[in-house]
Amino acid sequence: MHVYAAPEAGARIEAMDIDAPELSGSEVLIDVTHSGVCHSDVHCREGFFDLGSAGKLPLSASGVTYPAVFGHEIVGTVAAAGPDAKVRPGDEKFIVFPWIGCGKCQACREDRENYCPQGRNLSVQLNGGYAEQVWVPDERYLIPLGDLDPAWGATLACSGVTSYSAVNKVLPRGADDTIAVIGAGGVGLMAVALLHALGHRRIAAVDVNDDNLAAARELGATVTFNSRADDPVAGLVEAAGGRLSAAIDFVNNGATASMAMRALEKGGTLVSVGLCGGEHTYPTTVLALNLISILGNFVGSLPELKALVELAKSQDLPRLPISERPMSAEAVNEALDALEQGRAKGRTVLTN
Repeated sequence: MHVYAAPEAGARIEAMDIDAPELSGSEVLIDVTHSGVCHSDVHCREGFFDLGSAGKLPLSASGVTYPAVFGHEIVGTVAAAGPDAKVRPGDEKFIVFPWIGCGKCQACREDRENYCPQGRNLSVQLNGGYAEQVWVPDERYLIPLGDLDPAWGATLACSGVTSYSAVNKVLPRGADDTIAVIGAGGVGLMAVALLHALGHRRIAAVDVNDDNLAAARELGATVTFNSRADDPVAGLVEAAGGRLSAAIDFVNNGATASMAMRALEKGGTLVSVGLCGGEHTYPTTVLALNLISILGNFVGSLPELKALVELAKSQDLPRLPISERPMSAEAVNEALDALEQGRAKGRTVLTN
């Protein structure tokens, strides 16, 4: 199998060949046609996650072995299937659910595999979609693409389901309640679009890039705020016309988390999503007195992705800007570089 992998922690992506697996049970081998590039793969290529004063969490602690193949926004066709699988090689395209659990714990039994403490996620513990083919442990993780654009459909497996899961943690809200989306990159823009599609109308998009904020307005944001202001908390509250009912932080570093917390109204909710790293401190008494809720969000579940795909098929959801380019080691590295340096607009999807 031809793949594009990191040979070691912190190394740039290289082209290489690995052995193709022998399939058993309901396992499937997918010919990858589209593979989205996600910001979390920037951290995977770096080889660690930033924990602020607690140091760094090496990717190897999550079960990654090298060479490591990243990429978890995958669309493709069945190349081969195990003897118990019902799908067979053909032309039908599938979205691949990548957030795979152990299958045995309570979370997995409740279809919350993204909560599994022993996850086997594609692009982390298992090889991902920066490849010509990817092995999937069971056909149940394949969702028919239908008539959806495959490049856009690929992004639903991460940026889409992450946004959908995070948005569902703050809805429903009252008509006068403002929900802030912090970070108007690919995932944040999807959250803006989903909030609008699900009927919420007071949406504040926050970013440091005016082009991203303009894109957020086109997708349904009613307020935009550039947080490079001298006093970002006061500026955000003023721009939003009052304190926030909820904030979804797709950056989630010390500065953005602190800004969001301080801008919340009494009873407000902060959903922490991004993996940019750092930490923030807050008075614990204020947390209690103001009844603030802080929720973590890591991607989404298989039922959530299925629900999102059905929503995308039944409604004309606004689409993120997507650039397609042929897959190669150079293309993977360049796409990750653009995300790391803040140059990316929308989403890049690599094609075979």
